[in-house]
Amino acid sequence: MLSHISITNYTIVSSLEMEFARGMTVITGETGAGKSIMLDALGLCLGDRADPKTVRHGCDRADITATFDISDIPAAGAWLQGRDLSGGDECILRRVVTTEGRSRAYINGSTSTLQDCAELGSILIDIHSQHAHQSLLRKAVQREMLDVYAGQQKLASSVEQLASDWLRAQRELELLTGSQDEHTARAQLLAYQVEELNELALQEGELVAMEQEQKLLANAEEILSSAHSALELCEQQEIGTRQALNFLDEDTHSGPAIEGARELLDSAAIQLNEAHSEIQRHIDSVEVNPERLSEVQRRLEAFYDVARKHRVMPEQVIATHRRLQEELTGLEGSSERVEELRTEMGDLAAHYHKAAKKLGKQREKAGKQLVTAAQEILGTLAMAQCTLEVSLTPREDSSPHPHGSEDIEFLISTNPGAAPQPLGKIASGGELSRISLAIQVVTASEGTVPSMVFDEVDVGIGGAVAEVVGKLLRDLAGQAQVLCVTHLAQVAAQGHQHLQVSKTADKKSVQTDLKSLDDSSRVDEIARMLGGVKITKQTLAHAREMLES
Repeated sequence: MLSHISITNYTIVSSLEMEFARGMTVITGETGAGKSIMLDALGLCLGDRADPKTVRHGCDRADITATFDISDIPAAGAWLQGRDLSGGDECILRRVVTTEGRSRAYINGSTSTLQDCAELGSILIDIHSQHAHQSLLRKAVQREMLDVYAGQQKLASSVEQLASDWLRAQRELELLTGSQDEHTARAQLLAYQVEELNELALQEGELVAMEQEQKLLANAEEILSSAHSALELCEQQEIGTRQALNFLDEDTHSGPAIEGARELLDSAAIQLNEAHSEIQRHIDSVEVNPERLSEVQRRLEAFYDVARKHRVMPEQVIATHRRLQEELTGLEGSSERVEELRTEMGDLAAHYHKAAKKLGKQREKAGKQLVTAAQEILGTLAMAQCTLEVSLTPREDSSPHPHGSEDIEFLISTNPGAAPQPLGKIASGGELSRISLAIQVVTASEGTVPSMVFDEVDVGIGGAVAEVVGKLLRDLAGQAQVLCVTHLAQVAAQGHQHLQVSKTADKKSVQTDLKSLDDSSRVDEIARMLGGVKITKQTLAHAREMLES
């Protein structure tokens, strides 16, 4: 349950701390005092979108912290443990919003995503806003409420996933079969191109090697001529070097300088001899071979021709060959993929129809139970003549649908004998709010969420009906913690805990405060709600009587 909330610099709240107890907590106050501010702040901790304009004027950031006691909520404990966020019997959700538009969310002190906050929040608390009766007009909301009431959220999610997988496979199949002619033409072209490249049998590094060989063969005679000339010069220079060494023999010449000269000449003679050997090996490797030259040139021309045909550089031909082969393989496998998709769709459809049929039966059963329970509550809300119906209409198309095999809609008849019709066409604003409250109370009582918030869901209700609404919420508080923002004294009198919101203002700022009322203060607040500006003895007595009863 929600045990504590702390709000700092949020809208017109400077600083607010409040502890919450089990049972039913009512929140009251003058119109415009900010009764819903606390719930809006709580919504931020639960993953709602943040607006930097909600930061209190003159402040840099708003900071909201909500603490929940999860000792009796094993699902929340398991969720936290699965993400290494466990904090014992407490769960702390925090949200920080800056005026610059940045927002950070924390779960037990660790930075978290808004999606995680919302997912965890759905386990901890359920907020029924004052506009819930408007959202009830949407068939999607009605379907979700029915699935929650039936306890079949997992099955509904499974049906949705199976249908989504089937639709994905169907789209892929349509893409493959719808462009079959284009695939065939492309495959034929690729087959011709790949066969041509296969015949060339190009090898990695072959182009560079052939270009080097072609250059050598084309210039063989010139290479040999110049190499022989270099060879002769090396021989002559070596002879001259050795003659110079003979002239500078040790018997005739001595001294450091001449010794250095002899060493250099000796080294030069050795290097000239080695150069002579290398040139000779080069000459031996060069061959004048017109036939081989023609063969290499034909091979290179084939390389260059296919490169021009595919509009790539010659060195990219082998990569192009590989890419075309892969594309051809993919297209050749498309027919196999078509059969795979048809088999997959058949399996998915079989699983879907089995799950959807089971879900439909559970929805039908839950719909009857919901109607019975809601009709009973509507009778206590002065709507005994009202007839509620949960319509499950089979879809015309039997193909898998994410929302199941039937279209779900809540129908209502407010006059005896009249045919039930959609809520928005029949019910007035006051009637719709009562119908919404009855359905919410029924579905909430069957849910597993340990805390529920009702934000002025009693709008459009008054008199004796308001007292019944208060009793309904108090009875519900026997199963879960209930927080109720209300402007009706009959509802407020039913609370186990009473919080009063007040607003004060001066020339510089506006401030909202929240305080817990004791028995005496509570009588005064109920009297204010009953009597308005002027509170009489009779009004106080009436308020005291309401609380005592």
